[in-house]
Amino acid sequence: MYETGEIIGYDVDQDGSRLNIAFPGKNLIQLVAEKRARACTVWIDDGRAITADQRKKAYATIADIAVYMGELPEVTKEWLKYLHIARTGSRYFSLSDCSRDTARAYISTMMDLVLEWGIPLGDPGVERADDTERYLWSCLQYRKCAVCGRPGEIHHVDAIGMGRDRRTVDDSRHRKICLCRGHHTESHKIGQPEFMEKYHVHGIIYQEKKGGENGGIIV
Repeated sequence: MYETGEIIGYDVDQDGSRLNIAFPGKNLIQLVAEKRARACTVWIDDGRAITADQRKKAYATIADIAVYMGELPEVTKEWLKYLHIARTGSRYFSLSDCSRDTARAYISTMMDLVLEWGIPLGDPGVERADDTERYLWSCLQYRKCAVCGRPGEIHHVDAIGMGRDRRTVDDSRHRKICLCRGHHTESHKIGQPEFMEKYHVHGIIYQEKKGGENGGIIV
């Protein structure tokens, strides 16, 4: 269930934060009681309108995905909106007047699909992404190069060290980035600072759980 409410009060103490959220004109008590709900996800939208740069990124990415799928851009845009709604629980929105937060999340959903399916873009993925940290995390998750989008491998920005067994060392606090073999080699050739300045990418702390399950991002 996805509902939009208003924050009418808040409090912070040593145990965390408390929000008082109202849902004008809606009676959710019976539904919550029937489901015995004890947890929820809160999406905090700051209300600022989508920017021209976000709209440009969104439509450029929609166009690239449309070409890949062989569909008209308008058809692809609507399909992508419903994909985003299914994955996030968002309500239907318009790119003409949605909030910056909604636009950012929508672009992130599209970039996840681009990496997952290996869809070619007209610009580097990091330039299309509106949330760079999320994009770099998705590159690691889908094992796609953060520079070119080709299949990649994990590159440790914080070196593990010579002679240490990579299979047993705890690298959970090491910054990582996913790079293809060519860009991985280039990063060693020209040095990481110059490489990251050149391509506008950087390492993030990415934790991978045992059994191959993907972990979370810490920024």
